[in-house]
Amino acid sequence: MSWLDRAASDTQVTHRQRLWLYALAALVLAFLALPTLIVIPMSFSGSQYLEFPPREWSLRWYRNYLGSSSWMQATATSFQAGALTMLVATPLGTLAAYGLFASHLRAARWLHTLMLTPIIVPVILVAIGVFYVYVKIRLVNSLAGIVLAHSMLALPLVMLVVGSALKSFDMNQEMVARSLGASRARAFWTVTLPQIRFSLVSAALLSFLTSFDEVILALFIAGGNNSTLTRNMFNALRDQIDPTIAAISTLMIVVTTLGLLLAQFYGRKRD
Repeated sequence: MSWLDRAASDTQVTHRQRLWLYALAALVLAFLALPTLIVIPMSFSGSQYLEFPPREWSLRWYRNYLGSSSWMQATATSFQAGALTMLVATPLGTLAAYGLFASHLRAARWLHTLMLTPIIVPVILVAIGVFYVYVKIRLVNSLAGIVLAHSMLALPLVMLVVGSALKSFDMNQEMVARSLGASRARAFWTVTLPQIRFSLVSAALLSFLTSFDEVILALFIAGGNNSTLTRNMFNALRDQIDPTIAAISTLMIVVTTLGLLLAQFYGRKRD
């Protein structure tokens, strides 16, 4: 019996009967992935314009990126902002998710919805509001301002990921630890946290990527020596079509993919 005639699930539906679903999934995956994958060969083109497929292969634009002080400064700023955003948003989002999950207040659901508004409201509106406030308190073009703004966007994602993990966690285990004399903080640290650590790693990664990939807020509040990589890329596309952007995009794809693979590896190792 071929694999097509084998059961694909407990309902005895065969793979042959699911071929249409596999084909549809492949089309959706191609639609999502192909535009990204096309950038990779374009980054190795020797032409001074973006072209696909490349007529000649070269590392010209990677050398241009690595040899540019402005691109390197923007890259360093993006990594610093991403790392600091991760360090700010992950613990705050975790504590918020835990507090709302363990709370018995009637207003907890409303507070949860309120804290999700940064990812519900269009980012352009958030950026305008943040810019107006930052002008008043003089945080425009500062690393601290970028981190605070990006943390505001990342915190709801951390809450959603950690909150989902807490819903599958048996809080009776923590109650047992507290009944044996542990404080609430110690019970959370020694009992709850180790069992949701994979979700914490995923949330931390999402926090970093949220900051690393964000461009709209950066257009409003970043600049000067604290201009981010994505902001410089947007400006380069607006002013001129620089193939260096393809090389940077490829490297960003590599960074993102490595982060996701590390998170998956950590999760499988935990399992």
